[in-house]
Amino acid sequence: MANNSTSEVSHGQLPKTSSTCLTEGVTAVHDFEVANYRLLDGIGIGKHVSSSNFSVGGFEWFINFFPDGRMADYADYTSVFLDRVIQQNDTYNVRTKFTLNMLEKDGEAQLTKYNEINHVFSSAKSYWGYFRFVAKAKLKSSSQANNGFFIIRCVLTVIKEPCTEVKRNTVVVPQPNMQGQLCQMWKDGQGADVTFSVSGQLFKAHRCLLAARSLVFKAELFGPMKEKETQCIKIDDIDPKIFEALLHFIYTDSLLVNEHHREGLNGMCESKLSERIDVETVATTLVLAEQVQHHCKDLKEACVEFIAPRNVLQAVMATDGFEHLVASCPLLMKELLDMVSRGG
Repeated sequence: MANNSTSEVSHGQLPKTSSTCLTEGVTAVHDFEVANYRLLDGIGIGKHVSSSNFSVGGFEWFINFFPDGRMADYADYTSVFLDRVIQQNDTYNVRTKFTLNMLEKDGEAQLTKYNEINHVFSSAKSYWGYFRFVAKAKLKSSSQANNGFFIIRCVLTVIKEPCTEVKRNTVVVPQPNMQGQLCQMWKDGQGADVTFSVSGQLFKAHRCLLAARSLVFKAELFGPMKEKETQCIKIDDIDPKIFEALLHFIYTDSLLVNEHHREGLNGMCESKLSERIDVETVATTLVLAEQVQHHCKDLKEACVEFIAPRNVLQAVMATDGFEHLVASCPLLMKELLDMVSRGG
């Protein structure tokens, strides 16, 4: 009853480590609303107006808008810059992605469509943006249509420092081995609640497992024809090796015997059940003979022969097993009645 084994170890069983690089970002939007642009026009080159401070990613930021441009070279344009508030002894380098765009009064129509900027803000270079933001001629025309009102929208993402997490899986998960475990449980006899005495040799087993794996054992141990004494069941008409092979198949779902021995197992079961037929059990036994994987011809004939007398048939029809026979095997029921009728 040795089990096959292999020395190969799958990758799923080996201790395994893995690592993941995590980079997080914090994103926020700030709208800087500018009203009465016509009054700001002419403020002077290099003069600006500022938004309030807003916080993103643990740092303070603000927007500077230059109505007449930041430098003389850009006097025909407005300028805009995102600036970081630098605290005393601040040496942080802050990596960002951001956009600066101008929107009309309703906050939907965009006067500019600049792409996202990647920039690292440092204490030495705390601002970044556009010297040529919007042409003043274009802005004057738009501001007249919107009563000199527009919005500068900043969408800012502060990118945190990447970090690497290490995941370890040092627990080796064993391969499923229910077959081997059930076989070992059978060998050890732990929890066994029924014993078979086969030609003087004892075999311990578990009734629930036998019943779950075999309709024959289910009927014998729990059904209407169950053994009166199920602690030790005596069997004298089978070789102990064949019975051991039967139990091995039930517990492991693998054959320990050849085809000849398997036929012997089937014959043993049919013979034992045939000896125990009575009015209360015959209908249930007949269902078993018809429904098991390999139809039990001899057991079926024995049941029919037992039922054939009319007085026996009437008694069988009053049992619960007969109701089960009618419900589960209607074609067999018709065949049975035809045979009984021909038998007189």
